Amino acid sequence: MELKLSNEKGEAAGQVEVSARAFDEPFREALVHQVVTAYLAGGRAGSKAQKTRSEVSGGGKKPWRQKGTGNARSGTIRSPLWRGGGQTFAAKPRSFEQKVNRKMFQGALRSILSELARQERLTVLESFALTAPKTRELDAKLGQLGVKKALIVVDTPDHHLELAARNLPGIEVGYAAAIDPAALVGAERVVMTVAAVRRIEEWLS
Repeated sequence: MELKLSNEKGEAAGQVEVSARAFDEPFREALVHQVVTAYLAGGRAGSKAQKTRSEVSGGGKKPWRQKGTGNARSGTIRSPLWRGGGQTFAAKPRSFEQKVNRKMFQGALRSILSELARQERLTVLESFALTAPKTRELDAKLGQLGVKKALIVVDTPDHHLELAARNLPGIEVGYAAAIDPAALVGAERVVMTVAAVRRIEEWLS
């Protein structure tokens, strides 16, 4: 299978041969949904915590005698019915992690990348590098590619690219070794270097 190859100016630079196993798979919506949901769930903090009536301070003494006061009977001022009392169904720290095995994760990535290629939302460049961490330089390069909102995927960490992209809304930077299925699905365009394509291809093939 071949994908269109462009240079940094957005001009056609031929074709790049890629594995059909990684970039020409049918779209499996249910699998993609499961993997993206699990990925997002894994990012949840799950640190919410509230106290039950047994955990809040105070309340060791019965506020008044059981009978004869005219008040409703009560055993503690830390009842959930009282101000300052415990929570009836108190939230506790928990993990939202969902199990996704490696084959499912790889299968979902193949589906996503293949669909991006079919919809022509995937742009493959020979290289993508900045001479300095300048937002203006990155904006000019993206302008030549006709891109306003995109996920830029490179092979190795690029400090200049990370700093330059911080001030551009709608522009994200990702790395081939830590490809993010949620970011791929949500990206309007995906700009990927040949080196990144080769690294992803090697892992998915």
